[in-house]
Amino acid sequence: MTDFVFRTDSYLRTLDARVTEVTPEGGIVLDRTIFYASSGGQPNDIGTITSAGGSVPIVNVVHPEGDKTRIVHVPAEGAPALAAGESVTLEIDWERRYRLMRMHTALHLLSVTFPFPVTGGSVGELKGRLDFDMPEVPANLPELEAALNAMVSGNHAVSTEWITDEEMAANPGLIKTMKVKPPMGQGRVRLVRIGDVDLQPCGGTHVANTSEIGPLKLGKIEKKGSQNRRVSLFFA
Repeated sequence: MTDFVFRTDSYLRTLDARVTEVTPEGGIVLDRTIFYASSGGQPNDIGTITSAGGSVPIVNVVHPEGDKTRIVHVPAEGAPALAAGESVTLEIDWERRYRLMRMHTALHLLSVTFPFPVTGGSVGELKGRLDFDMPEVPANLPELEAALNAMVSGNHAVSTEWITDEEMAANPGLIKTMKVKPPMGQGRVRLVRIGDVDLQPCGGTHVANTSEIGPLKLGKIEKKGSQNRRVSLFFA
């Protein structure tokens, strides 16, 4: 198993670790990592892994074959090879990560602004979106945008907590996504709490306070089915 250090401190930019495995394809498995692997609509981190033999650019980070307990760091083609047992230093592309943290937290607030079941979503550096099971486009979009920005400027603390699989199963109302279920089967599930505004299961990285998000602007709302509507969100 890999220790997902980003779950307890999403602000760490560097970390010392040890290589535990190199896959036949050259993927690097570590005892712990600050690199986020693509999942839940949030893209993977990029950055470097540095050893005594040089610096290895990391261009992709994945959960191998859906194994949510391990992370494989994919090096750039032609990068220096690493070996199991080596001590290394990790460094993520912080500017990119921080934009994703801000947008991911903003999308949680968007799910409060539009209180409909979520059918999909995507976190981007400059743009994010959520798809809702929403029959009609609300007529009061300027008011909704103002309410969204009021939550952002409300200085709500963002924190994480854990519940057991059994507690998660007993509280299905915490789940807003219709198609993506929280990872269960490992004994516990991580929740992200935004003040008294929102609480939902999520394994992604987030800012510590909503004020870090900055002003937001709603984009166009697209029809993606008989009841499905896609709401785009931008940094203003």
